[in-house]
Amino acid sequence: MPDADPILLELYRHRFEGVADEMGGTLQRTSYSPNIKERLDFSCAVFDADGRLVAQAAHIPVHLGAMPASVAAALDAVNRWRPGDIVVLNDPYEGGTHLPDVTMVSPVFVDDGEAPTFFVASRAHHADVGGMTPGSLPLAHELVQEGLVIPPVKLYEDGTPNEALMRLLLRNVRTPAERRGDLAAQRAAHAVGTRRLQELAQENGVEEVAAYARHLQTYSERRVREALADWPAGRYTFEDTLELADDTTATICVTATVDGDGVAFDFEGTDAADDGNLNAVLPITESACYYVVQGLVEGEMPVNAGSLVPVSVTAPEGTLVNADPPHAVAGGNVETSQRIVDTVLGALAPARPERVPAAGQGTMNNLTIGGTRPDGSSFAYYETIAGGMGAGPDGDGLGGVHVHMTNTLNTPVEALEQSYPFRVTTYRLRDGSGGPGSHCGGDGLVREYELLTPVTVTMLSTRRSEGPWGRDGGKRGAPGRNVLVHPDGEEETLPAHFSRRLPEGSRLRVETPGGGGCGTGPQRE
Repeated sequence: MPDADPILLELYRHRFEGVADEMGGTLQRTSYSPNIKERLDFSCAVFDADGRLVAQAAHIPVHLGAMPASVAAALDAVNRWRPGDIVVLNDPYEGGTHLPDVTMVSPVFVDDGEAPTFFVASRAHHADVGGMTPGSLPLAHELVQEGLVIPPVKLYEDGTPNEALMRLLLRNVRTPAERRGDLAAQRAAHAVGTRRLQELAQENGVEEVAAYARHLQTYSERRVREALADWPAGRYTFEDTLELADDTTATICVTATVDGDGVAFDFEGTDAADDGNLNAVLPITESACYYVVQGLVEGEMPVNAGSLVPVSVTAPEGTLVNADPPHAVAGGNVETSQRIVDTVLGALAPARPERVPAAGQGTMNNLTIGGTRPDGSSFAYYETIAGGMGAGPDGDGLGGVHVHMTNTLNTPVEALEQSYPFRVTTYRLRDGSGGPGSHCGGDGLVREYELLTPVTVTMLSTRRSEGPWGRDGGKRGAPGRNVLVHPDGEEETLPAHFSRRLPEGSRLRVETPGGGGCGTGPQRE
């Protein structure tokens, strides 16, 4: 393969990333649910003919780092690809993450080729896929309680929909019209991605386009290896705890070994998989490690399969960070992934003290609310709620932002109140919740919902008993709180994980954690 022209290399980087960006824009515009349209809880990416990541949009880290496993599962499941095929899946033990994250994978054929030249993929969090409670994040004990499990299977073949499969999917969810619309939006995104890649290949030649996909992967691997070669060699260990649904805690332990131009993460010593739903499959753990390394490597570089090669991840089977069937996993994707990031950052702090911040809020504050509207129609609402960012060695943490493995937005109040039978009565920063230090952690948020009809509410959250840790003498951020205000005005503090049937007139207040402080200099409150 001839050497890459540096100008063309940069052009192709932005061309491939532009395809993923346009896919995301299409998915957002054509989706039905506020969770996708307003919160942007989706991700899109481009893969080569072998299923290796070529480019991704700047979407959600926990989606993107784990998406190669979904593409690999789709390729394993399909013997022969045809134009118009779309594979759908959500099974965490066959390439998925947790059940609400529905992934689609489709081939891109160029010039009547017999085999795909590229693949495009999207992952979107669907607000309900069945299961024990509305929103499909129940306090479950096994996977089948969490919702409909979809192994890699063709939803479209030769462009023709599998209507029997579609009927099966829609019959097992609470909001079938919304699900049909969001699935159609993902398909529309794939159509755009396919068309753009075909146009790119037709204009520049399929050989050149495929070659520059490989050049980008080679370039990214070299850049990451060069950066890691400057990190001080050594073994760095750290552990952190995660609050479980039974009021106990589990320990996540990691040893990071920096050696030459690579880094290896070993999670030996992590507690066994939990009886609840905070278990993470290995692709989630890998995704968190990739994210941390990419964040600590200085300079902008394309994220693709090459940038992942210098990072290796091992974890004992049957542990909290490498769960095995039939363990429930709904919270592993959202909560455990955050704690894995905190743990890996803690381990690498001695190696990269000038780059590693204190712990951010460390939770996604997952809230689902579902029930029946006064007109008899069903609804299911889901969102993650922002909090405080950890302070860094060179500045304060930001307040009221989504940190680390989530990169979504809070649902705008106007969109929420238009779509669901409840209103937001409070939405503000939680003043003083950031940890003190010479640099202060960012403040969390206070968001209160007034329920206008009886509903089922489920909350998955952590950092409720102990706030996020500080660095270099900085103090912990304030832990979060979940508070129920009964219709008579009486307040009740709720646990980190709960599922309750609440009457009309109840108010649920979520106070999210502040980020940890950083620094031993003059303390600022």
